[in-house]
This record gives sequence, structure tokens and C-alpha cells, in this order.
Amino acid sequence: MGLALEEAVRATAGGDVPVGAVLLGPDGAVLGRGHNEREANGDPTAHAEVLAIRGAARALGGWRLHGCTLLVTLEPCTMCAGAAVLARLRRVVYGARDDKAGAAGSLWDVVRDRRLNHRPEVICGVREEECGRLLTDFFRGAGDRDG
Repeated sequence: MGLALEEAVRATAGGDVPVGAVLLGPDGAVLGRGHNEREANGDPTAHAEVLAIRGAARALGGWRLHGCTLLVTLEPCTMCAGAAVLARLRRVVYGARDDKAGAAGSLWDVVRDRRLNHRPEVICGVREEECGRLLTDFFRGAGDRDG
């Protein structure tokens, strides 16, 4: 989660919400990294998780990320939770809950929906206070920014 926190800090340089993600292979090697780049790139899909998943798929040469673990500082939204399911991730680990848009147990539970063909394990609350503090500090200084 430390690497994901480093990525989250990088997001603020581009004016983005500080969310960072790292994707680990079955052996624990870093296969992909990402931080929010929606503002920096003008791309609504440039979430940290999606960028980390794309990087890992490139590194492995395929979209099936069996045995891989996604670590992210904020609970994935519906798009990112769906990407985790579609990528066949083994595990999703996140720090801060997102009661407004979270889709890994808070508002929705896309990743564990029994109707889907794949359900990653979910571990929440890892370094939660630290992850949450980054977001709180960002939004306190941002005024009325839309997260």
C-alpha cells in the first residue's frame, strides 16, 4: 500500500484527486502502477485502478490477470470494480472506504456480486487512516471540486 500511497501523491501534481494504485503479480512483483489522471489527460476513464490494470496487462501480454492483486488507496468505483472483475484479479485491497461511490462493499458490491462469473477477494481498511487523510486534505484545499 505504500507504493499506492506514493502514486496517490503524484496525482495531485496534475490537479487530480489523490488516488493511487499498484498491481502485483502472483509473485509480488509490481506489474502496473497508476494514479488518477482525469484532469491531467481530460479522460474520464483515467482512474488509478484502470491505469494500473492496463500496465499489468501490457507487462503480461494479455488481459487475464489471474493470481494478481490490486492495491488501491480508495475503494474502487463501479467502473474500476468492473475492470477488476473483468481482468480476473485474484484480490482487491483498498485503504479508505468510499461511501459515496464505492463498489467494493460500501455503496455497491460489484466485485462480490454472485451473478458475475468472477469474484475477487476483497480486503479493506489497509492503512485506511493514511489513505483517507490524503483525500480529506485534498478536498479541504479544493473548495467545490467534483471528485
